Amino acid sequence: MTDVEILKQITHNVFLVRYENREFLVTKSKFKPHYGERKFSDFREWIPYRSKLAAMILNGYTVDFRPEIKILYLGAASGTTVSHLSDILEKGHIYAIEYSARPFKKFLELALERKNIIPLLKDASRPEEYAGIVEEVDFIYQDIAQKNQSEIFAKNAEFFLKKGGGGLIMVKARSIDSVAEPSEVFKRVLSELERSFSIVKYGKLDPYHKDHIFVHVEF
Repeated sequence: MTDVEILKQITHNVFLVRYENREFLVTKSKFKPHYGERKFSDFREWIPYRSKLAAMILNGYTVDFRPEIKILYLGAASGTTVSHLSDILEKGHIYAIEYSARPFKKFLELALERKNIIPLLKDASRPEEYAGIVEEVDFIYQDIAQKNQSEIFAKNAEFFLKKGGGGLIMVKARSIDSVAEPSEVFKRVLSELERSFSIVKYGKLDPYHKDHIFVHVEF
């Protein structure tokens, strides 16, 4: 079997490795593959075309997630990115919100396997519906393709995010306005977010996700 060569540790349990003469972004994991990714040695491939967080990291920007923090994840879908955050947050918890029942069924398989994921079939635009379940969190991650993305993010932060906490919002321009230039949509979203947050960094997710940006904020 070809050995895995660790090229760089990016943050806790996240590495850039070389395997079979190719470079891979991976998370160290004791779990089986979840979405068709490769598993070699103690690592799971983290595919940037399937995960915007992986795309952000490969584009050179990293958030240093401590393994003990609590995260509220809005828009979990079937759990691709959540599965890798679960590898990172070995001592923490992820409250994962998903509205659609179809991907949630696949996501439940992941949550049953991993004790640090709390799956909630809820509408992220209505945080009052899960306010009795979700505790105060250190970080909010959002990947929701809706027109009012920044409003949903801010509303959840008011309910759950600690003062001094952080967040990442993955912004899809075409979901907000299918006609306007993406650059104009991004300016609008950044302006909206600045009303409630300090913007730490933002950037494009090309070539992995067209017409998307990430925005890292502090509350």
